[in-house]
Amino acid sequence: MKIIETIGFDLGHGETAVAKAIVESIEPPQMLEVNHKKNQITALGWHPQLGYLVGEQALIQAGVTQLTISFKQKPNNDPEYKKIISTFLATYYRLLQDSKQIEGEASSYFYVGCPSGWTASDRAEYQKLLQAAGITQLNVIPESRAAFMQAKEAGKLEYDKLLSSVLIVDIGSSTTDFTLVKSLHEVPVDFGSNALGASLIDKAIFAWTLAQHQQKTLLEKVFQEYPHHQARCELACRKAKEDFFSNEQLYHDPKSFARGFESINEQIYFIPQVNKLLMEEILNQPLAELGNKSWLQAFKDSVNEAKQKLEHLGIVPKLVLMTGGASRMKFTHQICQQIFPEPETLLRPDPEPERCIALGLARVGRWDLRATAFEQEVNKLLDSQKLKQLISRHIPELVELLTQPLADGLIENAVKPGVKDWQQNKIRTLADLEVSMKKRAEQWLKSESPRDSSASRSGQIINKQCISWFNNKIQPDLAAETDPICRKFQIPRSSLRFEDSIEPNFVNPELRIGDAILADTVGFIVNLVIGGGTLASIITLILTGHLTWPIALVYGASVMAAGMELNRKSVQEVIKANLDLPTWIRSSFMNDKKIEDMSNQIKPELEKVLREQLTTNQAAFEQLIEKVEKGLHTALSTKVQEAIILIQ
Repeated sequence: MKIIETIGFDLGHGETAVAKAIVESIEPPQMLEVNHKKNQITALGWHPQLGYLVGEQALIQAGVTQLTISFKQKPNNDPEYKKIISTFLATYYRLLQDSKQIEGEASSYFYVGCPSGWTASDRAEYQKLLQAAGITQLNVIPESRAAFMQAKEAGKLEYDKLLSSVLIVDIGSSTTDFTLVKSLHEVPVDFGSNALGASLIDKAIFAWTLAQHQQKTLLEKVFQEYPHHQARCELACRKAKEDFFSNEQLYHDPKSFARGFESINEQIYFIPQVNKLLMEEILNQPLAELGNKSWLQAFKDSVNEAKQKLEHLGIVPKLVLMTGGASRMKFTHQICQQIFPEPETLLRPDPEPERCIALGLARVGRWDLRATAFEQEVNKLLDSQKLKQLISRHIPELVELLTQPLADGLIENAVKPGVKDWQQNKIRTLADLEVSMKKRAEQWLKSESPRDSSASRSGQIINKQCISWFNNKIQPDLAAETDPICRKFQIPRSSLRFEDSIEPNFVNPELRIGDAILADTVGFIVNLVIGGGTLASIITLILTGHLTWPIALVYGASVMAAGMELNRKSVQEVIKANLDLPTWIRSSFMNDKKIEDMSNQIKPELEKVLREQLTTNQAAFEQLIEKVEKGLHTALSTKVQEAIILIQ
């Protein structure tokens, strides 16, 4: 069965959220609901009659005898941990299927997030554990990648940011992860042991509230005997913390408090409350879990360490992207902005951090599937014979484009200067002229720099004609093959075209069909003209038809009278090799006007010889076709990597 949807499952230490994206659509993913809520406390409860319950239902349902919260952690061998994770996911999966929000089975592919600091083996172990819940089509990916994808697809990252360096700060309930995304690749900024999670603040509020409670001793006994009561009280502390950071300005007054509430029974209540003064005290108190650093100091140190690690790599991030539920705490924004100041680095806190990862995971899943299918479509084209066929079809047009400018260039840069030197007696015999003309022609043909400002260089001429050939002949046929692929994946047609790039500011503007393709083509044509007998045929044509034979008609009689019984060819050879005419005869025989007239006369003949020589050398053109095909293959593969980022 075909995969029709990707499910982003953000199983967080504190909260869980799920989103769904349709694979064949580019519409934004939608959040899914469990217990009529898009975000759920990560809680698993057991009820004797109702079975396993998750989220709010596990917290408020009367009769729940077991309750576990905040249980996300690195994979380990604890059987209880494995059972909790697997059961939680299986219960969530069943609820989503029962409510008809997902297709399930082979039609749905789950993408579950994990901290970016987890190793590949951690992810593999976690994936195996989650698949034990009965979801075989499941992949575990770093949450930082999901945050980046959500920011990119929601239009919060400009193209230059996508290709530059982005630092993602993911402040979760159990960890704070720093991930560098450079040129679309994620690189975790490793800090070793990472225990800097916002749940430590919840626990500090819990400890402070318990220490102040009038029935502290009784509560401690209740918590020991009934751990689910402590779990509920810790959640009440979390609620007070979230309320405080959502409305900080309300709690500057010492008499105003953000509160949570939990009833143990009719007589015992647990009511955590915080305001500005108390929160500052909690944030600055030493915590054993952080090596006796305060939460505030540990966060500052972590951001500073991230900056130092990036500086060591010579990187200043263009953007700091903040996500994770705890990124709503304003002081974290201030610290990040102090350490990574504007204008070098922009700060972008996610406006919906509690949903960002779930939405991003669904997007990553869809992107992975569509990007893979996109690459397969292009590779199918590259592996077919279509590229070779379309190049072969247009080779005669390339020959036609080259013959006239090459003939003009050879006349101007080899024929005219050579004959002019012979006219002025700088060259003694016609045999010497043949050598000189060949040398001049080779020098001109090897003046191959396509970027040279001199339009007379052969490389410039051939380069220009090859570009014209590619843009007017190859590109339209190639576009007929690539445009349908772009339409299918709903990306701009220019993504796989060469007349322009996705973003000209970030691509070499001269890279139209690729420097390698041009260089190969120019070099091939030059070698073919010089080494393929074409040049020799051209010079023989000029000397024999337009110089040697006319001279033979004038001087042939005297040569014959000298007793030399020679045929026509022999007369020409003798004259070419031995006859050294006086300067005044040369000027009369081949004056400037005659040189010009001769050049005009031989031009069609030169073009004909060039055309014939280039056309008949089929074996050499097979090499050219192979080179151009290989160059197109490489260039298209590069374009694919550029274009993949545009897939949604």
